[in-house]
Amino acid sequence: MPLNRKANNTKIALVMLAIMAMASVISFGTKAFAQDSAVEVVQGGTGMDKIIKGTENWGHSKDISVSKFLTNIGKSTGIYKMIHQQTAEEIAQEKAEEAAKEAGAHNTSAFAESAPGWQYLLMIAVGFLIVYLGAAKGFEPLLLIPIGFGTILVNIPGAGMGNAPDGMLHIIYSAGVGNEFFPMLIFMGIGAMTDFGPLIANPKTAILGGAAQFGVFFTLFGVSLMNLIPGIDYNMMQACAIGIIGGADGPTSIYVSGKLAPELMAVIAVAAYSYMALVPMIQPPIMKLLTTKKERLIHMDQLRPVSKTERILFPMLLLVLTILLLPPAAPLIGMLAFGNFVHEVGCVQRLSKTMENELMNIVSILLSLGVGSQMTPEKIINANSLGIILLGLVAFAVATSAGLLMAKLMNVFLPKGKKINPLIGSAGVSAVPMAARVANKVGQEFDPSNFLLMNAMGPNVSGVIGTAIAAGVFIATYGS
Repeated sequence: MPLNRKANNTKIALVMLAIMAMASVISFGTKAFAQDSAVEVVQGGTGMDKIIKGTENWGHSKDISVSKFLTNIGKSTGIYKMIHQQTAEEIAQEKAEEAAKEAGAHNTSAFAESAPGWQYLLMIAVGFLIVYLGAAKGFEPLLLIPIGFGTILVNIPGAGMGNAPDGMLHIIYSAGVGNEFFPMLIFMGIGAMTDFGPLIANPKTAILGGAAQFGVFFTLFGVSLMNLIPGIDYNMMQACAIGIIGGADGPTSIYVSGKLAPELMAVIAVAAYSYMALVPMIQPPIMKLLTTKKERLIHMDQLRPVSKTERILFPMLLLVLTILLLPPAAPLIGMLAFGNFVHEVGCVQRLSKTMENELMNIVSILLSLGVGSQMTPEKIINANSLGIILLGLVAFAVATSAGLLMAKLMNVFLPKGKKINPLIGSAGVSAVPMAARVANKVGQEFDPSNFLLMNAMGPNVSGVIGTAIAAGVFIATYGS
């Protein structure tokens, strides 16, 4: 057996062992996320005996359980909801949960403490830093500059721009960020700008986009470990919202945090957009570490032409499958499909151009200002927020690695001449089209004639769908 094949098999074996090791800590993660309601809440508890704030009365309702997970997913499908008639008890339970949620939000806002004045000055300095990174360093300037200004303005003592009910930034946040309206419009614009042709031409690259979501779910266990650190407390819904950072998808991160952990929305959004901006810096070292020079030199065939009919039918088929199998993901995927259908059908170019340009720009400004308005000391200056920054980086690195390793695994079974360049596996994260461009750039560093951009767009756009599906799974499982 050639040495290269032996090396590949060794790496694949290590990956399988890592997956098995992760499965073995499921029970460990269960206890770190939720506690039995019969256990008396003891202040100062540590380690696995610590009661996470906000979970005292959960009981076993949010425990990690494979059977409960599959049951919840099954009950969230459109097929189940179409044939199942809600009982009076289920309707009453839903109303009670909504009332409890609203009461909890009211109590949280009513008893929020004001931070010392120096912390507001510190947050203003952070706002200027974010503006600098966007304007001077070019890190996602369309997003970071408005976020930075929102951070500065909301923390100006006496300005009251974030105060309810009349502060400008509060109005923006309430109008479209806190209720997930702006992320929906962003997904509509993304759909209008996205070309699903490379994915349709080479469907197997969707596996790479799915593999990259491993980083999202892996982070749940990272959050469990972080709960062992004194001063850090994450519950299950917060863990799900943090995990979505691994998809490098800002709108989806905002959407999930708005549904599951609105108190963490600001730091999650900033972390997600920051790692999106840092894709050219974070991914190349991981790509070079996990691939050999021979693998990076693999040339891939030119993609076949995709007919207009295929392009038009793809978003409709995607929407139908979402309706039947995962309705909680329908808001994201539905708007993505709508924007893409309008773009591909060709008879409403005015709508398509508006979605891609004017509407996308306006919503991006408002969304970013609304996110910046949540960058206040009470929400940012604490151990939990610092943990989110670290966990987001871990999630993104694991997602990149999972896409690369999946491509290597697929090559074991693909015939000679049909091998996949593993570099395109790194594009399985949702940062479109930046991740695909990085894969192409790294490939050309070793062979200037090796053009991987279009092949990398397949896993890149499938990563957008995959992250939306992961969001739907979390909301379906833990949203109530």
